[in-house]
Amino acid sequence: MKFKLIIDTEKDEEIVVTVRERTALVDEIEALLSRHTDRIPGYTEDDIKMLSISEIECITVLDGKTYAIDFKNRRYRLKQRLYELEGSLPPSFIRINKSTLANEKRLDRFAVTYSGAVDAVFKCGYREYVSRRCFAQIKRRFENK
Repeated sequence: MKFKLIIDTEKDEEIVVTVRERTALVDEIEALLSRHTDRIPGYTEDDIKMLSISEIECITVLDGKTYAIDFKNRRYRLKQRLYELEGSLPPSFIRINKSTLANEKRLDRFAVTYSGAVDAVFKCGYREYVSRRCFAQIKRRFENK
């Protein structure tokens, strides 16, 4: 197999793989490339916007529909389900409850409520509760860093 890399700032990025047959290596390359996209389409009533992954605060399910909340606290409808997105997002996205993935780079703080529950507060001001099970995993994750 030959490998050729051409860096040209004037052209759009494109990946073309030519193979004689599908092998485990080809499957691995395909999975790697599809897993690390840096933009996903977000839908509003009027238009479609390509959302940069780094600008997304969290991805959550509201009324049975998946939404991305950006750094300006705007909501964009996503076509994929949460479990589909979880495998394709970078490792900075962590599950904070059954229906929300949070971008840990966009987390501002964790706030304790009067009832003893914990909320994740994002830089845009959006708040989402953190389940006890997920909070224990998040604590272990931050302690290991």
